[in-house]
Amino acid sequence: MSILLPSRRAIIGGLAAGLVAAPAILRGQQLFTAYPFRLGVAAGEPAADGFVIWTRLVPEPLERHGGMPMAPVEVEWQVAGDAKFQTIAAKGTALARPELGHAVHVELTGLQPDRPYWYRFLVGRERSTTGRARTLPLPGAALARIRFGVAGCQNYEDGLYTAYRHLADEDLAFVYHYGDYIYEGRGTPQGREQGGATAPFLRMHEGQEIYDLDDYRRRYAQYKLDPDLQAAHASAAWFATFDDHEVDNNWTGSIDQDDTPPEIFALRRATAFQAYYEHLPFRRASFPGPGGMHVHRRARIGTLLDLHLLDTRQFRTDQPCGDGLQTVCAGVLDQKAQVLGQTQEAWLARGLAEKRARWNALAQQVMVMPLDRRTGDEPAPIRNMDSWGGYDAPRERFLAQLSAAGNAVVLTGDEHQNFAGELRRAGGRGEAVAVEFVATSISSGGDGADRRAGTDRIMAGNPFLRFENDRRGYLVCDVTPERWQTDVRTVAAVSRPDAPVATAASIAVPHGTTELHIG
Repeated sequence: MSILLPSRRAIIGGLAAGLVAAPAILRGQQLFTAYPFRLGVAAGEPAADGFVIWTRLVPEPLERHGGMPMAPVEVEWQVAGDAKFQTIAAKGTALARPELGHAVHVELTGLQPDRPYWYRFLVGRERSTTGRARTLPLPGAALARIRFGVAGCQNYEDGLYTAYRHLADEDLAFVYHYGDYIYEGRGTPQGREQGGATAPFLRMHEGQEIYDLDDYRRRYAQYKLDPDLQAAHASAAWFATFDDHEVDNNWTGSIDQDDTPPEIFALRRATAFQAYYEHLPFRRASFPGPGGMHVHRRARIGTLLDLHLLDTRQFRTDQPCGDGLQTVCAGVLDQKAQVLGQTQEAWLARGLAEKRARWNALAQQVMVMPLDRRTGDEPAPIRNMDSWGGYDAPRERFLAQLSAAGNAVVLTGDEHQNFAGELRRAGGRGEAVAVEFVATSISSGGDGADRRAGTDRIMAGNPFLRFENDRRGYLVCDVTPERWQTDVRTVAAVSRPDAPVATAASIAVPHGTTELHIG
């Protein structure tokens, strides 16, 4: 056991000089025999008056229950206006409950807008590392600039998190994480197939494919032990959304890829949502319940940017044509198909119709451009059926909303490549109504290359596609009232530590246009 507990008699009798109080809450005098803040700290969901701060008590991260007793533990938290905590802006206590894996989510309010704060947690003599997060500007404030990051797809076995170490040094207002925080597969004790070759063995998942809550908790703990990921969390507040691998590859709604009965898959999905909530700094509004997990939401960033965070998994109908990369079939034309679902579509339409911000950013998971993936002599178009490319009717409705709103930029992940292009109606042949930036992965897919094989054919067959790059990394978006610039930040390799970062391209979009100027 990793904590020295009072005796059962002391707990029941309320003795031991106030160490415990009903209902058996363990107080700060408890002595941890191992450091309890092994998974670091994080902040998320920034607003003009605050944000959420997070930690989880796990002195033994890969052990059952994280090495914690099955009792609530009282945790102190502090927020300061300086890195040395000389000016305390807010403080209090929270309960780390066993029902939530001893995770702590503190929703802060009452802070000043558009400024940095520092935060930490304490239990007795134990102190966490310090995190930094910035509040957003007031929703009605005129804003000259906002600079933020976009990242995701971090398969632990595919590579090191070097990109996160560089992202931590970028001094960003916030980070949008588009999903695939963990991968659900079993450990593979050998080099993985990447780009037609066997990549060097780097590190391995603990255990088998994950199904129950203990499995998911252990997998998150393994990922979050990575110091580079911890540094990225501690550097800025995150807005997070899930994609598929937080549950199971290419799941949609109540359907998985293994033809599991929906009522059985629903149990796994609920377990996965609980673990996801436990390990990310979400507000109580996203607490998972019988209906799923509420993750579509909106952030107002001055009058410069409205950030619309979307959910393309929970309300999507099944992929057509057999899923994955497939020849286009009649199912792509299904008028009843859904990606966002009717309720979320209506919510998005209302937000876009307000036209209150200079820019609208649509932060979501899978590529909207209907990319024809043919790289050889295939006679018919091939698309990724797990993207918007498999859903013509929902995509056209989505693009109609963006056309009416104007000045929209779509931020996407999932592809493990960098792409940039125009979003055109009529299956990519019509009017350009917005632009899309697809962020590469942090590690998924291995080292990659400057250009993936077959890219020339794909670029030629998709005139709306303007840029492609196959390195790992992240995006930095630098937005002013007059232009949106996306810097494609890539690392030379994820198969070795300390790889440098470089800007593979800077892509600017002047306000009021869908032009991409690539430099």
